[in-house]
Amino acid sequence: MFKDKAVILFLVLGAFFITNALVAQMIGVKIFSLEASLGFDPFDWEILGVSGLGFNLTAGVLLWPVVFVMTDIVNEYYGQKGVRYLSFLAAGLISYAMVMIFLSINLTPNEWWAYESNANTENPELGIRDMNLAFKKIFGQGLWIIVGSLVAFLVSQLLDVLVFHHIRKWTGEKHLWARATGSTLVSQFIDSYIVLLIAFYIGNDWELVRVLAIGTVNYIYKFGMAIVLTPALYIVHFAIDKFLGKELANTLKEQAALPQIR
Repeated sequence: MFKDKAVILFLVLGAFFITNALVAQMIGVKIFSLEASLGFDPFDWEILGVSGLGFNLTAGVLLWPVVFVMTDIVNEYYGQKGVRYLSFLAAGLISYAMVMIFLSINLTPNEWWAYESNANTENPELGIRDMNLAFKKIFGQGLWIIVGSLVAFLVSQLLDVLVFHHIRKWTGEKHLWARATGSTLVSQFIDSYIVLLIAFYIGNDWELVRVLAIGTVNYIYKFGMAIVLTPALYIVHFAIDKFLGKELANTLKEQAALPQIR
């Protein structure tokens, strides 16, 4: 089994895919300013009448573009079934991780750990006065955010698969950039709005126009990243072809392009 290069490749791609999806979910609680991180003054856009908008993004966006690049690579060599399998597996493991985190949050903390071990005796104002509260704040994302993120992930992944293969029917083996980048742009458009609609419009009663405005800013970032990462597709594609060998690589791609039987 582990001498089969096709199996080894699927395991490596799957592990990388799931790890990125899980880590993106974990770090997504942090909101950062893209402009400030790059040394620029924050933008002050107005979209749909909502002012003061800039690239204030969750840290998870650092990894989600990579997840969708991996989706397209898996799609190229293992077809729709491969992507669906990894997508549902990733969603299941993320759900499992969230249950374990929820249980750990509700464990009674040791007093020394919670209140003393992280105190800064020289500068008390710099210490963490309640480590358990900090733990809850960092890991205890709202239920609606978790639900929104998982639903958006699955819907966008499955949409990415369909668009990828429709474009592939039109272009054949040529124009990898068109099917990979095109499918990512479509799926990321849906992803950008679903997660916010569920997490904040349904779950937290935000105004619809504000949700749509923030979703638009998020999509502008994802659109740009999809374009920027296009060369990475060719680099990874070249490396995989070299690892598999031309004959096996072509066989996998031909099988992946065949109509999938459910």
